[in-house]
Amino acid sequence: MWDRVVESMIFHPVRGVAITPEQLGIEGEEVFIETEDGVKIHGFYLPAPGAKRALLFLHGNAGNASHRLPNAADLVRLECNVLLLDYRGYGLSEGRATEAGVYADARAGLRHLIEQRSFPENRIIVFGRSLGGAVAVDLAQERELAGVILESTFSSIADVVSNGPGGAWLGALAGQRFESASKIGRVRAPLLHFHGDRDEVIRYELGRRLFEEAPEPKTFETIHGAGHNDLTQVGGRPYFDRIRVFLDEVAPERS
Repeated sequence: MWDRVVESMIFHPVRGVAITPEQLGIEGEEVFIETEDGVKIHGFYLPAPGAKRALLFLHGNAGNASHRLPNAADLVRLECNVLLLDYRGYGLSEGRATEAGVYADARAGLRHLIEQRSFPENRIIVFGRSLGGAVAVDLAQERELAGVILESTFSSIADVVSNGPGGAWLGALAGQRFESASKIGRVRAPLLHFHGDRDEVIRYELGRRLFEEAPEPKTFETIHGAGHNDLTQVGGRPYFDRIRVFLDEVAPERS
């Protein structure tokens, strides 16, 4: 019972597809991937012609993958193929979201890039935003990935809820869920971490707390004036330029 209560607090999926690559005027295909526990999840694969690196995009706790297509299209323009996943229970994916389930979904996405798209693990960058940052940290443990990009994410769910009304009770209820701080020390890949200093959902200090636990090499970029959902807009071109520099460092397209 309590697991369902906590999950209803964490996950806010929207079913269906709000927008397609065709409506955005970009190349892309819908994909369906079977997870290790037999759930069929949905996603979009956006190719960058000629690019030999790929990015696995793990979104936040609300909406679905289609809502992130414009952002994913911006990342494709950085010469990077992008796989944008719907977690189970989101978009056109089967099932119901759970912590263990979304971790399995991320593993399935990575496996798809390796086995079906023929990208070596060391040419794949994992990008996690908000809740997706916790999923990215779990996935990246002990892997030989090219890099990890985290954005507007947190040390643990308990830390997120502990500062609000009923924080002590909610923190206890959340327990050890999405406990990124205890995992990030096992991430071997170079890390690029963004956070807005006016984030009203995931406090800036929680992003810093997670970053401090990460091993080198790592870089933290503060987006001044950005909240939780406007980081790309406030960051603008310098934000995307910083991502391109990181991609070129960890998975260069040119010798």
